Amino acid sequence: MLYARAMNRPADPLSPEELERYARHIVLPEVGGAGQQKLKRARVLVIGAGGLGAPLLHYLAAAGVGTLGIVDDDTVSLSNLQRQVIHDTASVGQAKVDSARAALARLNPHVAVVGHRQRLDAAGAPALVAGYDVVADGSDNFATRYAVADACQAMERPLVTAAVGRFDGTLTVLKPFERDADGAPYPSYRDLFPEPPPDGLVPSCAEAGILGALTGVLGSLQAMEVIKLVTGIGEPLVGRLMMYDALGARFETVRYRAGPPRQRR
Repeated sequence: MLYARAMNRPADPLSPEELERYARHIVLPEVGGAGQQKLKRARVLVIGAGGLGAPLLHYLAAAGVGTLGIVDDDTVSLSNLQRQVIHDTASVGQAKVDSARAALARLNPHVAVVGHRQRLDAAGAPALVAGYDVVADGSDNFATRYAVADACQAMERPLVTAAVGRFDGTLTVLKPFERDADGAPYPSYRDLFPEPPPDGLVPSCAEAGILGALTGVLGSLQAMEVIKLVTGIGEPLVGRLMMYDALGARFETVRYRAGPPRQRR
């Protein structure tokens, strides 16, 4: 696989400081020094430095992912701070990619952060995605989600995608360029959502509101799925959609399959 070959690139040995920093990873038999090296040489692209991107970026940087790319064209506003915890009051008015880069440098200077101050679209997504091993989408609109998912499928990059609204969230992992044990292709984003909803049907956060801590739950779960993909541990949420109901404190997971070829790109 393209992304598997990319993550086999050589990495510098872990320094004494890194060995101490990541000690709680390294003592895990499932991760160990080899897994930490995989994290160090991984390149992960995060779409959005907002509610989902904030905890996602924090935990990936803390975990020692060697290179983090951040795509966002927005600036920090005061109303963001209720949930976008990578930014602070002093960041208001700054570009989110710059604010996030500064926060991650304070957290872990061993992580390289690449800012892409742009709005991702279908034309530019493939070239950007091709430079990374794994993509995590925390965007807030269907146009970007489709563009990212189509680019990841074309470039053969695993995609961890999540969405939130008011008190609920969803999460899944997409690898439609691979096949399961029976030889069937894994499902794509368009198998899960064949068409975007009509304009105006899904209200924005500004219109409907959102509980701030909800994005922390889903963003942290996204980080967990990325770490599993990079290190090769556990069972990623491929072909499974996890749904979280914050008010009811319930998690549910449903399976979904690839549709007929005419649905797939």
